[in-house]
Amino acid sequence: RPTQAVCTPAIHLHMTAATMQVSQKDFQKAQEQLKLLKKDPGNETKLKLYALFKQATEGPCNDPKPGMLDFVKKAKWDAWNSLGNLSQDNARQKYAELVSSLVSAESASQQKVAPPEEGRHDGYETLIVTTKNNITKIMFNRPDKKNAINHQMYREIIKALEEAGKNDSTIAVITGNGDYYSSGNDLNNFTNIQPGEMEKMAKDGAVLLKEFVGHFIDFPKPLIAVVNGPAVGICVTVLGLCDLVYASDRATFHSPFSQLGQSPEGCSSYLFPKIMGLAKASEMLLFNKKLTAAEACAQGLVTEVFPDSSFQKEVWARLEAYASLPKNSLAVSKQLLRSMEKEKLHAVNSRECEVLTERWLSDECINAIVSFFQRKSKL
Repeated sequence: RPTQAVCTPAIHLHMTAATMQVSQKDFQKAQEQLKLLKKDPGNETKLKLYALFKQATEGPCNDPKPGMLDFVKKAKWDAWNSLGNLSQDNARQKYAELVSSLVSAESASQQKVAPPEEGRHDGYETLIVTTKNNITKIMFNRPDKKNAINHQMYREIIKALEEAGKNDSTIAVITGNGDYYSSGNDLNNFTNIQPGEMEKMAKDGAVLLKEFVGHFIDFPKPLIAVVNGPAVGICVTVLGLCDLVYASDRATFHSPFSQLGQSPEGCSSYLFPKIMGLAKASEMLLFNKKLTAAEACAQGLVTEVFPDSSFQKEVWARLEAYASLPKNSLAVSKQLLRSMEKEKLHAVNSRECEVLTERWLSDECINAIVSFFQRKSKL
């Protein structure tokens, strides 16, 4: 019995040391694997990885809590602090497991990739752009982010509109991949900013937005929105610059500007009152009313609504028929319809961007965005 009493802890210690050695080895391997990932895992996953890494290497969080306006540092601190007294050994294991799941998911997605779609354009990461049957289709392709528009996606949409305006297609179509048309501006655009960089962020953002909306104003061919699901913010406001808007009956239309301390863009401050009347436009742009597809159609924002079960089939059959019409006739006719308004629309776009720059720098807007992220983190 005395022999057992001596041996048992020795065996236990030996096993624990071996486990820790394997854990440390896996932890180091996971760090190397993470560098090889091609797809951005997203901010939530990156925060988890950061927190687990800090817990594994330093133990429980003991750093002072950052200020409310330091969005990035505060998000990191919250993630690390939420791990409490999780042991360093368990943190290493969880880190390795999370990286392994990311590697497996990326590997599986690469294996499932279908052959390149006919007429697919190269050079896009956030969009799928194809030209087929005289139609250039620009599809938002961040379904895991509800097709939220980040800075890269803004630039890629600008590029896609430029290409579609110059190529041999007859019409261009904008739609979304997945359940959402688009959840609008990716609010993570606002999170990686230090307080001293706010003014530059606001000015750069306004320049990008002005260019983005300007490409919708100047697009030379018929531009049709195929709204396959919920649409929010900038992706709602630029619908007024499209020539037709077809929507699934499960689509909704929401522009929560005042909720986020911001103001209208996409020429909606001018076009929405013209399209739906001042009172209905105010309900939507001032008081954040979300419209169903049927309501948006009744108010003139949407051209026609289709049952979701037959939406894709009916809409694309119609679009292919439109694309067989004489191309130059369509382009000339569109430009006649828009020519009287174009100068006015550019002036409206400029003014909206000026006001938004002021809004983005206001305490009211900053506090609203902080509140949004606090609510989101509690969900």
